[in-house]
Amino acid sequence: MTLQACLGLVVALTMAQAAAAPRQAWTPPRTPDGQPDLQGVWANNTVTPFERPRQLADKPFLSDEEVAVMQQRVRKLFDGSGDLAVGDALYLALLTNPDQYKATGVGDYNFVWIDDGLVVEKQTSQVVDPPDGRLPPTTEAGRQKQAAAIAARREHPADGPEDRTLGERCLTWGTARVGFLQSRNNSFYEIVQTPTYVVLHNEMIHEARIIPIDGRPHAAPGVRSWSGDSRGRWDGATLVIDTTNFAPETRPVLGLGVSGEHVHLVERLTPIDRDTLRYEVTIEDPTTWTRPWTAVTTWKRSPERMFEFACHEANYGLTGILAGARSDEKAAESGKK
Repeated sequence: MTLQACLGLVVALTMAQAAAAPRQAWTPPRTPDGQPDLQGVWANNTVTPFERPRQLADKPFLSDEEVAVMQQRVRKLFDGSGDLAVGDALYLALLTNPDQYKATGVGDYNFVWIDDGLVVEKQTSQVVDPPDGRLPPTTEAGRQKQAAAIAARREHPADGPEDRTLGERCLTWGTARVGFLQSRNNSFYEIVQTPTYVVLHNEMIHEARIIPIDGRPHAAPGVRSWSGDSRGRWDGATLVIDTTNFAPETRPVLGLGVSGEHVHLVERLTPIDRDTLRYEVTIEDPTTWTRPWTAVTTWKRSPERMFEFACHEANYGLTGILAGARSDEKAAESGKK
C-alpha cells in the first residue's frame, strides 16, 4: 500500500470514529449560587409557522438544501423594502416564492417592523405534538366557547374597554410565547435570575413575570391573574415553569381565542449552546381540546438592549375605538328619530 493510500485510510478511519462518537452535551455556565445561567437578552426571529402548512403535511423537517433555498428567498423577498408579513404569512410567502411580497390589511406597517435577522429552521411547524404539526380537534364545549366569544365580539365590539382584547388594552400579550406575533415583532425576552426567583421580561407590552423557584406551592385556586400563577424548578439545565390559575378572561395562547379558566401550561427553557435557547410549551385544557399539545421554537442571544414598550402611553387606538363606537351609537339613535 502506498503512503498516500495509508494516509487516506487513516483520515477515513478518524472521520468515521468522530462520526460514531457520542456528541458532547454543551454545559451551560452557572450563576454564583449554582443555577444554570440563562441570563441575558434573547430574540425570537424564527420564520417557522405555528401550524404545519397543508402543502408540507408529511414533512416535519426541511433538508439542508431546502433550508438554503428558503434562506435565499428570505434575502429576496424580505430585504428591507417590502411589506410587513404578519404571523405565518411570511413562511407561506417563502413557500410560494412570488416575485414581490404584497400584504393586505396591515395599514401603514412595513418591513421595518420585522427583524432583519430572520431565522430559517428545519422544523416546518412550531407545533410538534400532535406529530402532524396541527392543533388537536376542539371539544364540543370548546366549540361552544369559541362561538360564544365570536358572537360577543360581534354584538358588543366596544361597549366599554373590557370588550376589547387584552393586547389592545396593554394588559398582556399571552403567556405561551409561540404562534401569532410572538416572533419577529418586538420579540425580545430578557431573563434575570436570583437564588429564589427567575424573571422573564417580555418586550411586547413590557410584561415581566416574576417566577418563584424555591419550591413553594401554587396559590389557592381562587387567586387568578392575567399571566396565571407560575412556579419554576430546574430539571438538569432546563428551567421548567408550571402555570395555572389564569383569569377566565385571559387568552394564554395569543390568537386562539381560548379562555384561560381551565388551562394548565408547562414551559421548558433549555440552553442548546451559548447563543441558543429552546423554548417549549405544552398546553392542556380538556374543556377546549381533545388532548394536550406542544409547540417549540428557539431564541437566539442578542447583543441588543431592550427598551421600554410604553404601550399605555399614547394608546390612542383604544380611545379612538371607543369614541368611534359612541359616535356610531349617536348616529344610529339620530336615524331612529
